[in-house]
Amino acid sequence: MSVVNQLKAKGHQLERLKSMGVAGHMHGATLLDVNGQVLRPCILWNDGRSFAECEILTKTVHNFSQRSANLAMPGFTAPKLLWVAKNEANIFSKINKVLLPKDYLNYRLTGSFCSEMSDAAGTLWLNPATRNWDEILLNATGLTLNHMPNLYEGNQKIGVLSKLAAQQLDLPQISVVAGASDNAAGALGVGVIEPGQAFLSL
Repeated sequence: MSVVNQLKAKGHQLERLKSMGVAGHMHGATLLDVNGQVLRPCILWNDGRSFAECEILTKTVHNFSQRSANLAMPGFTAPKLLWVAKNEANIFSKINKVLLPKDYLNYRLTGSFCSEMSDAAGTLWLNPATRNWDEILLNATGLTLNHMPNLYEGNQKIGVLSKLAAQQLDLPQISVVAGASDNAAGALGVGVIEPGQAFLSL
């Protein structure tokens, strides 16, 4: 709401908006129960508590890096969930959906459980070769496809602003697209969109 108010104060005509998208930091774990309520504070990308769980995952799935196209590191989402399963079993047993931080915002905006490829690739549950959630990788952390949001490309429409969200933001019920992770959005912002291009994020 603060951002909307700042834009309006600067004279932007937000009633002319046609759509919106959200970008956000990767790898966080937002855990929801069957009623869509948050079960615990989000575990952020820079939380390193799940270091030991990374070794467990790579030993459990012999071709882990090939399936996920990533190394298992504590910053990623999958080891965080394995840590929750081991250390907060009561919370883990109540998980209905696992969302990344920006995908939780999209849920609050639209009521839709969704993610997109750039953010999903940072969970260690996406198989980039198939562009789908990988059941073997999910099972290694005690999860199933039912725990995961639907997958979209970043520019695909996931829904519209709910009536409540539109009222709270004082915006029309515009379309909402899946959005992007911070690094993917940054790549688009600097024009890295063609094969063979690269940029370095420090």
